[in-house]
Amino acid sequence: MPLRGKNAAVTIATLAFAQSLAFAEMSDADDGSDTHDRAEQQLRQQQHQRILGVIPAFNMSNIQDAAPLSAKQKFRLAFRSSIDPFTFVTAGIDAGLAQNKNEYPAYGQGALGYAKRFAAAYTDTFSGTMFSGAIFPALLHHDPRYFRKGSGSFGSRILYSLSTTVRAKNDKGQWVPNYSNILGNLAAGGLANAYYPASDRGVGLTFDRAGTVIIWGAVGSALIEFWPDISSRIFRKH
Repeated sequence: MPLRGKNAAVTIATLAFAQSLAFAEMSDADDGSDTHDRAEQQLRQQQHQRILGVIPAFNMSNIQDAAPLSAKQKFRLAFRSSIDPFTFVTAGIDAGLAQNKNEYPAYGQGALGYAKRFAAAYTDTFSGTMFSGAIFPALLHHDPRYFRKGSGSFGSRILYSLSTTVRAKNDKGQWVPNYSNILGNLAAGGLANAYYPASDRGVGLTFDRAGTVIIWGAVGSALIEFWPDISSRIFRKH
């Protein structure tokens, strides 16, 4: 039975990914060239954005009325974040901490145990990013980017940043419930049952993993919102 569960999870994820790619191809054919070109220019600018010059912030937009992304552009943005060197570094650190605490003991210790923990940590990040940043946004017509408020009181900006875990802009620029983020993290948490040890699987753990990612996502949104302000104060030129 566990083997069947693994195969089912992998099959569903593969089908969802393939369907979304097919949808991306069809969607791009309908995009206006002017809108597509503006989105491309804005994406190129976003891909230079980093916190402390290291942590990628490619999905942050300082333009509230930014050009909507095509499905293919959403996939490319998510994939670019997933293969950034910093993503591999954080997966390596996560794996090292987990091994030091002997989390997931079924993976064992030594180089092989570390490799399994690293693969699991990276797959968590990759699947979460692709599901919530590309697959569901493409299917539900959501924009996966964080649109920085940039002004207003501290409290209003905190509330704004935290609210983006449960609300997002759609491709028409309207605020809607952020089903992409919620469903994407649940899907990634469910897929994790295919590669974590048997003792670390189940519905409860799926929701626990998804909830943890959503909470850290809210923290990340707050950091993205305020980092330009912090950076300008720390690194301002005299």
